[in-house]
Amino acid sequence: MARHDLIDRIRQRLEELNRSERKVADVILADPATATGMSIATLAQAASVSEPTVNRFCRSFDAKGYPDFKIKLAQSLAGGTPYVSQAVEPDDTAADYTEKIFGATIAALDNARRQTDPVRIERVVDYLIQARQLHFFGLGASGAVAQDAQHKFFRFNLPVTAYVDVLMQRMVASGCHTGDVVVVISWTGRTRELVEIARLARESGAVVLGITAPDSPLARECTETLEVATPEDTDHYMPMTSRMIQLALIDVLATGVTLRRGEDFLGHLKKIKDSLKETRYPAGTNQH
Repeated sequence: MARHDLIDRIRQRLEELNRSERKVADVILADPATATGMSIATLAQAASVSEPTVNRFCRSFDAKGYPDFKIKLAQSLAGGTPYVSQAVEPDDTAADYTEKIFGATIAALDNARRQTDPVRIERVVDYLIQARQLHFFGLGASGAVAQDAQHKFFRFNLPVTAYVDVLMQRMVASGCHTGDVVVVISWTGRTRELVEIARLARESGAVVLGITAPDSPLARECTETLEVATPEDTDHYMPMTSRMIQLALIDVLATGVTLRRGEDFLGHLKKIKDSLKETRYPAGTNQH
């Protein structure tokens, strides 16, 4: 079988599939490597379809059933380009890898959207809206997301910090008090330092919120979590779709806090936005 033959066939036939089968395809294409390890029940739940729908999807790709399909899927995985992306091959053209990266990102965001639990969003927003002060912690690619979160949340008239240094994170976590909220961002949820820092913050009285993987060591240390069940393999590839999902979740939470503040708070946001007017040329101005 040619490398990625099955994956390419699924992509090519997306428009032919019915709505339920398309959901199955989206979950598989978002992370084929993870899909090879899913049970039929897990895949059906991730796609919000029935198990017979999964079996029907598999048979439409010349598999005898789900176990046979998983074998074919595993055989079709070429492993991508190590330390770059599992979606990209070394001999891809610019057109190829551009299409693959955008396609993988769109599919991953749509998959994450369907998995995100609005009830959990509401609970996390509840904690954020009551925060006395707010700290965002992340390392590596998640550190950049923590800094983006600080950029969004400083607008809400409460002290907000972002830390990407382990020693600072430990000191801040140890100095937390009741009323403080710490948001720990880690795609795998397996970074030892962040798990320990989450524990320190919680023992100090802070509410600890996690944007992380389900059932991970970090998730078990958090007061509440936002989780996505089909993570990118960041152990072997450069973080790409995972970072986009984290950024989208930060935007969702910032929107939730804004709406909770009500219309009276919009004047404050306008004042901040208006402060930038003098820093920009008017739209449509040509400067040489």
